[in-house]
Amino acid sequence: MTDLYQRLGGAPAVDAAVDRFYRRMLADERVAHFFDDTDMDGQIQKQKAFLTMAFGGPHNYSGRDMRSAHAPLLAKGLDDSHVDIVVAHLGGTLKELGVDDSTIGEVAAIAESVRNDVLSR
Repeated sequence: MTDLYQRLGGAPAVDAAVDRFYRRMLADERVAHFFDDTDMDGQIQKQKAFLTMAFGGPHNYSGRDMRSAHAPLLAKGLDDSHVDIVVAHLGGTLKELGVDDSTIGEVAAIAESVRNDVLSR
């Protein structure tokens, strides 16, 4: 069986998914404010590198760990409800791109695996 990265469609699929994901996030008033002071071009590039690595593709991620990267967002009120929104938007994005439910479940499990680090607990 090929790794998740290849089954999703490799770099072109990750690129498309991250671009759509952030459009959804920025359009959602429940979470958009977390990106007010964010260089979105830089954020999108970091997210593409992180997800590529997390999905089993080439390891080119050089960003901060989950706890330090999200600490400023905790100060803005980030909590479980926001992580739920992120997971839902990620799943919805993948569904729009034609990814099957089983594979979306694998991606959701990866997202859930970093929840406690994102929320520093």
